[in-house]
Amino acid sequence: MGLALLVVGLVLFLGVHVLTTRRDTRAAIIASTSEGLYKIAYSLASLVGIALIAWGFSVYRATGWVDVWHPPTAMKHITIALMLPAAILVVASYLRGRIYVTLKHPMLAGVKLWAFGHLLANGDLGSIILFGSFLAWAVYDRISLKRRSDAGAPPIPVGGVLNDVLAVVIGVVVYLALAFAFHPVVIGVPVFGA
Repeated sequence: MGLALLVVGLVLFLGVHVLTTRRDTRAAIIASTSEGLYKIAYSLASLVGIALIAWGFSVYRATGWVDVWHPPTAMKHITIALMLPAAILVVASYLRGRIYVTLKHPMLAGVKLWAFGHLLANGDLGSIILFGSFLAWAVYDRISLKRRSDAGAPPIPVGGVLNDVLAVVIGVVVYLALAFAFHPVVIGVPVFGA
């Protein structure tokens, strides 16, 4: 049941995000309803998708764990190292500076690092499905952005080096909060000292 919920959540969450890349289809939906209704439906579908992903993964971890391979301990250390730049890149997508200008889509780069790192450290079926799906989506979305004429994101002003400094500082704080609070408390897996 856990894997089924996880997959339904992934299909819902990533499905609406793939819909965003299909600009003609998206425009037709907005034209037949309204932009406000589209945004509400998009947000609700995303929230339900996240809830199903979390619930499904939780049930899977508690009742249906399936080992596929056993990653070496070194992979956990590599993952911990990759999560710091991933956090910084996600923050840099909102505090746009030189990092944003250089990478163009730091959010997707951060998601790819996060997903790839977690694939390295987790060899169970549920993790492979979860993180593999997010990695595949981020790669697909980046490719689709190269082919689209619009920016694909809300217009956020691009600042200078100060934004990069802030992105690094806030990214470090987010990384530490995820490692010391969120991951051990919410996920139930300690990042350090385990």
